[in-house]
Parts: sequence; C-alpha cells; structure tokens
Amino acid sequence: MFSIDQFNRQYDTERRDIVIDDHRYWFFVPRSIDRFIDPEDPLQDFPLWAKIWPASVVLAGHLRRLPVAPGQRILEIGSGLGVVGIIAACSGHDVTLTDANPHALEFARANAYLNGCTQLTVQRLDWQDPQPEGEFDTIVGSEVVYKDQDIDRLLTLFVNCLKPQGHIILVEEMRRTLDPFFRHLDPHYRISIKKKVLRAADEESLVLLIKMHPRK
Repeated sequence: MFSIDQFNRQYDTERRDIVIDDHRYWFFVPRSIDRFIDPEDPLQDFPLWAKIWPASVVLAGHLRRLPVAPGQRILEIGSGLGVVGIIAACSGHDVTLTDANPHALEFARANAYLNGCTQLTVQRLDWQDPQPEGEFDTIVGSEVVYKDQDIDRLLTLFVNCLKPQGHIILVEEMRRTLDPFFRHLDPHYRISIKKKVLRAADEESLVLLIKMHPRK
C-alpha cells in the first residue's frame, strides 16, 4: 500500500499547481534532479520524467474535456509525474498510467494520492517489451517521440496494446524526430495533426495534437 509519509521521507519535493477550466490540481516535483543524474554519463537515462511539460498540460486538458465513455480504457505511456493520467482519471476516465522509471512511478502514485485519485491504476511498462494487462481503447502520451530508437518501440507498443478499433492521441513539441516517426507509422495509421498554443504568463508554447487510427 502506498504511503505518502514514506514518499516524503524518500524524496525532497515541492508542490506545483495546474489549473485547467477553473479546476486546480497539485503535483509533487523533485526540488532538484541532481540525484537522478549519473555523474559519469549525464545523458544516460536523463530524468525527462521529472518536469511538467507544456505538452502534458495540453493533453491533460484535451482528455478532461472529452466525454467519459463507460467501459473504455485509456493507457498513458511515458507518464512521468502523472499529470495527464491523473487529470483524466479525476475527470472520470478509466486510466492505466505507466512509465518504465521506478522514481517516476513513485511520483505518479504520490500525485494520484495528492489529488484524491484512488481509482487510478499505476504500473510499470517497458517499451522494449510491452506486456500490459489486456488491450486498450485509447493510448495517450506527451513528449514520447523524443529519441530515434524509440520509434520502432512505439510502433510495437501500439500494435500490442491497442484494440483494433482504438485510437492514439499524442501531444508533442516540434522536434526532428517527428518527421521519421510520421513516415514510419503512416503505413499503419491514419494520422491527423492540429497545432495548439499554450499560453502561460508572457510565454507561448506551440505543440502538435496528433491523432492516429489504425488503417484497415
């Protein structure tokens, strides 16, 4: 059973809030990422999970506004701190939130607890050998098309985890890996893309809302 006291003893954290449609959500984030970085190889397993990404806020808002479909299961991949899955689950969706990093999963469990989201499923999922429990109606992810070596792994994951009539929703910032990702998945999925702008204070972030449906 998860213990928030044990979590707070294990990690040095601070709380951040996210407001979507006048609803406020709270998330623990690491006060520093230094403990998660290998000093001998800083880029190896760099803790990308430890940040609240603008793309995650856009995807969370998109899912929050979708009508809840009874019996429909959502799989979040690369969940990191749990922003997307927790906000979707708090809105009534049936969500399984996953990541491969054990620290990310601890933060996700703590953040689910912090938001009173007890119905959320949190579990480990390795993209190199995806073995989820059953298939899902929807797969969602934010900032998951980050490395070239992940493109094949994502295709395998989608094939293994998505129902034949399901669909995929991703939100990504503009980056070099998207073009090869689209070319690699186009034979398998119908892809639609919409630009979204996230405004916060004096800053604007441009992200892409990507929807994919299996080709017949």
